Amino acid sequence: MQQRKEKRRLFAAADDSAMMKQIQATHQPDGREVDVKPIIQIVDQVLIQLIARSIEGHHEKSENEKLEAAAALAEFDMLDSLAFVIHKISCELSCKCSGSGDAHGSTMVLLNYLSSYAWHGKVVLTLASFSVVFGEFWLVAEMSTKENNTLAKSVALLKQLPDIVENSSSLMPQFDAVNKLVKASLDVTMCIVKFKELPTQYISEDSPPMSLATAYIPIAAYWVIRSIVACSSQISGFIGMRNESMSSATEAWELSSLAHKMASIYEHLNNQLDQCYRAIEERMQIEAFHNLVRLFETVHIDNMKILRALIYAKDDFPPLIDGTTKAKTSLEILRRKHVLLLISDLDLSQEEIMVLDNLYKDARARGEGHYEMVWIPVVEKSSWNEAANQKFEYLQSMMAWYSVRDPFIIEPSVIKYIKEVWNFTKKAIVVALDPQGRLSSPNALHMIWIWGNLAFPFTREKEESMWKQEIWSLELLVDGIDPSVLEWMTEGKFICLYGGEDLEWISKFTTAALSVAKAGGFELEMVYVGKSNAKERMQKMINTFATRKFSYYWPNVTSIWFFWARLESMLYSKLQHGRTVENDEIMSEVMTVLSFDGSDQGWAIFCRGASEMARAKGDTALTSLLEFDKWKENIDKLGLVQALKDYLDQLHTPHHCNRLILPGSTGGIPQKVVCAECGRQMEKYFMYRCCVE
Repeated sequence: MQQRKEKRRLFAAADDSAMMKQIQATHQPDGREVDVKPIIQIVDQVLIQLIARSIEGHHEKSENEKLEAAAALAEFDMLDSLAFVIHKISCELSCKCSGSGDAHGSTMVLLNYLSSYAWHGKVVLTLASFSVVFGEFWLVAEMSTKENNTLAKSVALLKQLPDIVENSSSLMPQFDAVNKLVKASLDVTMCIVKFKELPTQYISEDSPPMSLATAYIPIAAYWVIRSIVACSSQISGFIGMRNESMSSATEAWELSSLAHKMASIYEHLNNQLDQCYRAIEERMQIEAFHNLVRLFETVHIDNMKILRALIYAKDDFPPLIDGTTKAKTSLEILRRKHVLLLISDLDLSQEEIMVLDNLYKDARARGEGHYEMVWIPVVEKSSWNEAANQKFEYLQSMMAWYSVRDPFIIEPSVIKYIKEVWNFTKKAIVVALDPQGRLSSPNALHMIWIWGNLAFPFTREKEESMWKQEIWSLELLVDGIDPSVLEWMTEGKFICLYGGEDLEWISKFTTAALSVAKAGGFELEMVYVGKSNAKERMQKMINTFATRKFSYYWPNVTSIWFFWARLESMLYSKLQHGRTVENDEIMSEVMTVLSFDGSDQGWAIFCRGASEMARAKGDTALTSLLEFDKWKENIDKLGLVQALKDYLDQLHTPHHCNRLILPGSTGGIPQKVVCAECGRQMEKYFMYRCCVE
C-alpha cells in the first residue's frame, strides 16, 4: 500500500512537471501591457449579477447596483483590438468547448492564442470572454420568459434553450456547480491581478515570497482557463435541451471537483500574497523610519511636519482628543508650541498621571512654560482586546492634556523610532520638542520629576543649569512633595527621614529618637518615607502608622512613590551627564540612599538646616541613638548633626553588603557602578521580578 502511494506521488510529480513545461512553452509575451483593472471591474459586475440570477431567478438590479455598473462602464475604454480578442475567445468557448471534448486540449488552444500576453492578462481576457458567453445565455433565457418579448422567445426556440422558470429545480445542481466554479475562478484571477499590482520598488520578483508566487502563477492561470472551459462546456450543453431531461450529476460533480481545486489554488496564492504584503509593509516601514530620521535632521519653520510624521499624516479626521473638553482636535492646535510627548504602554500608573496633572495645570495657572502635552500609547495589536480598550479609555479620561484618539493611528515605523532612537522599553518617557519640532530632550521626565515646570523648556542646557544651582540638601530631597518638611527646615528643627518595612526596627528606632530629643532638649520631627516600588505594601504601612502613631508619615502612596521616583531621576540625570560617584557628591548621596532602600534593613537621614546631613543604615542608626551618652558632649562644640555624624563614622565597620536595585527598563544603566560606602566597583547581577501585591 505504501509503495503504491509513493508511486502515485512520483507519477503525479512527473505529470505536473511535464504539464508545467507544456504551459510555459505557450508563454511568449511581447511586452504589450493590458490595463486589466477596468475589464475586471466589468467582469465582476457581470458575473456577480449572473450568479445572483441563477440562484434567485429573475433579479432586478437595485439603484445602487445600477449606479455602480454605470460608473464602471463610464470608465471603460477598451481598444478595438482587445474587443476582437475577447470576441475570438468567446467564439472558441462557445464552439470548441461544447460537448464532452478534450478540456486540456481546449485550454492549451486558448493559452497558445494568448501567448503574447502576461499571465494576468491571459486569465482576465478569458474570464471576460466567458462573461460574454454566460451573459448572452442569461439575457436570452431570462428575456424569453417575458410575454411581450417575441424576439427573445424566437432565439430561445432556435437554440432550444430550456425554460429556466419551469425547470428551475432540475437546473439548480448544474447552475450551483457553475456558480461555485465561476466564483472560485474569479477569486484566483483577482489574486493573480493583485500580484501584478504590487509596488515593484518595495518587492523584487527575486525575493522569496514573490519568486514562489511567480513560479506558481502559470499553473494557477492554466487551471483558471481550464475551469472556464468546463463552465463554458456546461453552458453550451444547455443548447438543444428544451424538451430533454435536465439531470446531469456527473457534470456537476466534475465542476465541483474543479471548484475544490481552485479553492486550494486560491488559498495557496492568497497565502503567498499575504507574505508579499508583509514584506512590502516591512520595507515601507523601514523607509518611513529612515525618512523620520532624516526629518529630525532637517531644519523646519514649525513643528507640523514632525508632528504629522509622528502622530498622523492624513487630513481625513482629527487625530487628537482634548483632555479638558474631550473634543476631537486636529494637530493644528500644536503648531509652533513646545510639545511634550508622553510615551507609555497601558501600565502608566495613576501616581504618574496625578503628578503630571498637577504640573500641567499649575503651568497653565501660573502662565509659566507654555507647553502642550500629548499621550502616545505604545500597544501591541496582537494582544489588543476589549479589556485593553477599556483601560486605554480609562487612562485617557484621567488626562487633562491631549491624547491620540486611537493608538493604532501611530505607524509601526514611529514605534520603531520611539524604541530604537528614544530608547523606550517599558517605563514612561517624555520626549520634549521645541516649536520648530527639534528634539529638546529624548526623555525630559527626569527633569520634570526633579524640578517640575522650573525645568522648562526641558533642554540639556537647562538641565545642566539647574544642577549647577543644586547642592545635596534636604530641600533637594523633598522639594515639591511636602511643604511641612521645608517649614521645619527653615525653623531650624532637627529632622529625621527614615524608611524600610521592618516594624520592629521602626518601633525601636522612633522610640529611641524621641528619647534622645527629650534628653538633648531639642525639637525633633520624624518623617517616614517608606520603600520604593511597593505600593500595596506601603498602603498597609500607612494604615499601620495611622494606628500605632510611630511618627509623622505621608498619608498617601503617591507622595512615597514620588519621593523614590525623584531619587531615581536624579541618578539617571547625573548618568546622562557623565557624572560618577567619585566626582559628584549629589550622585554619591543619591546612590547611597538608593542602596539603603535596596537592603532589607531600615535606614535614616538626620538633618538640620539646609545642608547639615548625616545618614546610616538601620542597626547603626539605632545604635548611635541608644549610645547618645557617648557623643552628646560633642554637640556644643560640633553641633548636633556633625556630632552624630562623627559618632556614626566611629561605628562604621569595613564589613558591609550594599545593594543598588535599578529598574532595567529605564535606559542608561551604567556599565560600572562603585559602592558609595567604600568606593569599590560593585558586582552586577540580573534580577527578574514580578510583584503582584
